[in-house]
Amino acid sequence: MKRLSVLLAVLVLAGPTLAAVRIIVEPDGNTAAIKYETDGEKVRAFALDITVDAGTIVGISDFIRGESTAEKPGYGIFPANFSRYITVDADTGEVAAWDIDDYTPVADPCDPGALGGLGTDGITIEMGALYYPANDNSPNAPGDSGTLCRLTLSTTANVTVSLNEIRGGVVLTDPDVAATVDLIQASALTVTTASNGDLLASSHPDYAEWVAVGKPACWAYPRQCHGDADGVADGDASTGYYYVGPRDLDVLVAAWQVKEPPFGPGIASIENGICADFARDKEGDEATGFYRVGMTDLNRLVANWLVKEAPHGSGVRGDCGGGLVP
Repeated sequence: MKRLSVLLAVLVLAGPTLAAVRIIVEPDGNTAAIKYETDGEKVRAFALDITVDAGTIVGISDFIRGESTAEKPGYGIFPANFSRYITVDADTGEVAAWDIDDYTPVADPCDPGALGGLGTDGITIEMGALYYPANDNSPNAPGDSGTLCRLTLSTTANVTVSLNEIRGGVVLTDPDVAATVDLIQASALTVTTASNGDLLASSHPDYAEWVAVGKPACWAYPRQCHGDADGVADGDASTGYYYVGPRDLDVLVAAWQVKEPPFGPGIASIENGICADFARDKEGDEATGFYRVGMTDLNRLVANWLVKEAPHGSGVRGDCGGGLVP
């Protein structure tokens, strides 16, 4: 994977030439699949705004990270987040690791021309393709059709995709070729969420408890049950990222042994307090009162305290049952 930095620069600076493609929103259970089709034109990159007219976009999944290959073709280069999470060796052009959870296609809402991001009614995604050899007939190039990603919605909504012209729109491998982009199948497409947009499957062992405490979205963070209260990685590319740290401890301390009524105000009185219920259980007794956040939760946080993600450490398992990215 040589000369990555040079090819990435070509990708980012390719300009706002538009490609002849069809963008499609396809309802798929609780998710909206964002797909593309072409008539043979090869697309280098997409910059798209995706909005909903009700609720929010709460998660993104089913995208690849890194180079496109014959075994795993697709658009896994995310210009909006590349410099934030990916480290390239200046001498070899090699990338240490692509599989970093926070490396997603969703542009930061503070970036120029970007929408509000996950948890709001609109996101901006940027996705490019990098492959070797770099010509259009490369066996590693993305196909003429495919799925860019899937979005999880908080409720039934009409989904609309538009080009983000400020950030490039749709760019062909041949920047001299311009054509229109067909968005008819991506304009106000209704996506009906099942089970009221549940973020945890009804088959999950914690589903009943999740419902009982009000279906907190944070329980759908992949590492919440291991001590990650906010779903966000801290650290940097040079020293490594970790999911369980001081910010999660702050949430736990604020919610520590807050008794449920009638013995206290209850966990609902603490902002995001339920997110520190890592063990997803109650402690206490009927005589003195029950509380959601206590020693069982602290033990989980301590077990994963500052555990670095690969390649700097073993990482915290993302097996808590959800796939929500905050």
